[in-house]
Amino acid sequence: MSQNSESFLSSVERTFDQAAELVGISPGLRHKIKVANSTYTVRFGVRLRDRLYTFTGYRSVHSEHMEPVKGGIRYSPYADQDEVEALAALMSYKCALVEAPFGGSKGALVIDPNEWEAFELERITRRFTQELSKRSLISQAQNVPAPDMGTGEREMAWMADEYKRLHPEDLNPWACVTGKPVNKGGIRGRVEATGRGVQYALRECFRHPKDIEVAGLSGSLDGKRVIVQGLGNVGYHAAKFLSEEDGSKIVAVLERDGAIVDYDGIDIEALHAHILEHGGVKGYANYQEDAKSCLELDCDILIPAAMEGVITPENAERIQARLIIEAANGPITFTADQILRDKGVVIIPDLYANAGGVTVSYFEWVKNIGHIRFGRLQRRQEERKTTMMVSAIEELVGKKFPEGLLEELVAGPTELDLVRSGLDDTMRQGYQVISEKWHSDDKIPDLRIAAMMISLERIVDSYVSLGI
Repeated sequence: MSQNSESFLSSVERTFDQAAELVGISPGLRHKIKVANSTYTVRFGVRLRDRLYTFTGYRSVHSEHMEPVKGGIRYSPYADQDEVEALAALMSYKCALVEAPFGGSKGALVIDPNEWEAFELERITRRFTQELSKRSLISQAQNVPAPDMGTGEREMAWMADEYKRLHPEDLNPWACVTGKPVNKGGIRGRVEATGRGVQYALRECFRHPKDIEVAGLSGSLDGKRVIVQGLGNVGYHAAKFLSEEDGSKIVAVLERDGAIVDYDGIDIEALHAHILEHGGVKGYANYQEDAKSCLELDCDILIPAAMEGVITPENAERIQARLIIEAANGPITFTADQILRDKGVVIIPDLYANAGGVTVSYFEWVKNIGHIRFGRLQRRQEERKTTMMVSAIEELVGKKFPEGLLEELVAGPTELDLVRSGLDDTMRQGYQVISEKWHSDDKIPDLRIAAMMISLERIVDSYVSLGI
């Protein structure tokens, strides 16, 4: 949890209050939506290293207006109940915004994964899964975890396998979590989904000249100077895709042990390899020890992709970025958000910007429930139809298609193609409705409040249809 006096949960709730007032939700329903339905604290023992260790875990269910509820599980020594409840609330709003049919949930285990060997982490994870299963807090029909900070495919595979062992009669055991390895029911494109979603969100933003003009920007992503705070899974993929596919220039990367600053552009693959080998950015070319001040460097786009509460009233005035996209959850406190808005900074909010992960998790869950990979039934049929069409065109015009173009045109869509297409469509549609909402009423100050209003309107409609 952020050490700032303005907590993550209070920032989420103050944004909620502002949006709920504009939507006009009745006081009773407003309170029902705002508070978490339930938060469970579990404490369990695991015998390791010739002694018994007690671990504390959380699973918060914010809203069950749709089921199952969905949300990641993070492993962090700093996790606490407030943080988990804030993240669960964001998941409710995020799922409603991108129309993923889930309620919001979140979980955490208070642990530093770097302090434990892999076999020890597996034992801890399996015990945690047992505790969650006892309380129906992991289930393909009720509560579906996913990776978050400190967890990944490996931990999800352990959890799914343990759930399967506990519930041998379940027809869809692998659907109890998402973010699994492909060979354990995962889906191609899930690992990079959040970072890819950030790229698609920025692309769509730059298709709206009116929005980027507010930020004092113009043109496309090509050549835009980008600072990335946190080169973990999300930050790495966002930086990689923006630099390799959109021509953006990554001018600074901030990590826990320092920063790399190079206005000629940073080679993201080389830096990522260095981090994997050495555990940080120290020792890489153009290293600077003070990473915190590098948030304030001159750039066009800032991507906070690590922890909550990194932009606060103490440093907001010094932020020079014109456009900020929240790849992390809650990186800007409520008060800092207002300071940046008054400066003319456009912020693409977390409940939309990092929704790529839950979007592709939804695709994975559907795949697990359906027991068939995307594209398996139609791919070759589409290839045959396209081949016939190409042959007819060649016959009519008397010319052959260029060979390279022909192969690309004829090839049917793979699972990865379909996942990327679905994610791109989701991010495009999401941004379009948020932008339209923002500009529909002068009382709506920015994209964040617009996004929250859309989420709340959809959640209200769901509760009303349930008779609440």
